Amino acid sequence: MEKISERIPLINPSLSSSTTEGRASKFQTIGNIIVSIVGTGVLGLPFAFRVAGWLAGSLGVILAGFATFYCMLLLVQCRDKSASENKLQGTITYGDLGYICIGKPGRYLTEFLIFISQCGGSVAYLVFIGQNLVSVFKGQTFSVASYIFLLVPIEIALSWIGSLSAFSPFSIFADICNVLAMGFVVKEDIERAIGGGFSFRDRKAIADNLGGLPFAGGMAVFCFEGFGMTLALEQSMKERNTFPKVLGMAFTWITLMYVLFGSFGYLAYGDETKDIITLNLPNNWTATAVQIGLCLGLVFTFPIMVHPVNEILEGKLKKIMWFQKLNNNDAENSITGLGKLGTYTSRAVLIIGLAVLASYVPGFGIFASLVGSTVCALISFVLPASFHLTLLGSSLSLWQKALDCCILLCGLIFAAYGTYNTIVGI
Repeated sequence: MEKISERIPLINPSLSSSTTEGRASKFQTIGNIIVSIVGTGVLGLPFAFRVAGWLAGSLGVILAGFATFYCMLLLVQCRDKSASENKLQGTITYGDLGYICIGKPGRYLTEFLIFISQCGGSVAYLVFIGQNLVSVFKGQTFSVASYIFLLVPIEIALSWIGSLSAFSPFSIFADICNVLAMGFVVKEDIERAIGGGFSFRDRKAIADNLGGLPFAGGMAVFCFEGFGMTLALEQSMKERNTFPKVLGMAFTWITLMYVLFGSFGYLAYGDETKDIITLNLPNNWTATAVQIGLCLGLVFTFPIMVHPVNEILEGKLKKIMWFQKLNNNDAENSITGLGKLGTYTSRAVLIIGLAVLASYVPGFGIFASLVGSTVCALISFVLPASFHLTLLGSSLSLWQKALDCCILLCGLIFAAYGTYNTIVGI
């Protein structure tokens, strides 16, 4: 049975999915939830608010946050139902639930969507770094693609490091830089408001072009990434029965922060708001330091983002006969053996492929919205609702069935129309 390791359990012992009894307190779990969900996507929210309007953007973020929170609880209920019926031995993962509900196609579909989601997040990291470096070194002739390919040798070398726990300080460093960047935007907004730099009337509550609403919705869903962490987060708790309350508290604060930051960013820069808000920061040494810090943090946390993809690919490689023979033949010398070389080669090829894909992405905001509208919507809404109906359908009330069906249908429609709208925008 294949298990998909997500990025936080690999660097945080309190989220180890291999343990049956959790050790994390309520406070630690709230911190883990915030680290799992809040990422670079938040820096694209002001642009989404520019596209949709500050009121429509706020409502979209609130709706996406509530729907994600509810579907996380559905996933936990599905896991508890499966565990009570002893359908699978050991810790049940998201992929296991797909297998229980639909069989092998369900496992393959779930793992495929997680695979694409992680690849999308990895590409977004590269685009984000490239765009910020172009902004920092404006006098240079390098393009976004040039900076991305300059990172390839570094990322390949980092992907060969065996212990991902070595990258955890850089993950924390990147989060600190995120907070500093958000603080700069809020400070800029307050200074402009005091100095009369903008009028609130100039900022639209709802955009004239309603076609921008699905784009903003996709960005909002992307900002609530980390849905695959749900079961690991719940299993990590010492008092697992309090998980819904703890999750609700964390989501309330995260959603409020998203709404305030998206609104502040749009109000500060208006129609000049760029797809990454750090590109709007003033050209001084403090803003430049924040941008460089963000880039450095993401360079060293990129291997954590791409690690689940490597695990899936290497899991498939191990099933291939010739690869098994290489590993068996090199059992006595695994460090320099051909089997190890095959693993390193697959990781290098993956990073090169992601870099090539990132070089063709027109912008961070458009790509983040596309990922949010497609795989994130399917992982966060469609699959949990369908699993819930399959496993607990007979015991659900009429309104619960209706709500699950509504989430399922709306998720499919949103994924289809959001994808179409983003591609047309490109």
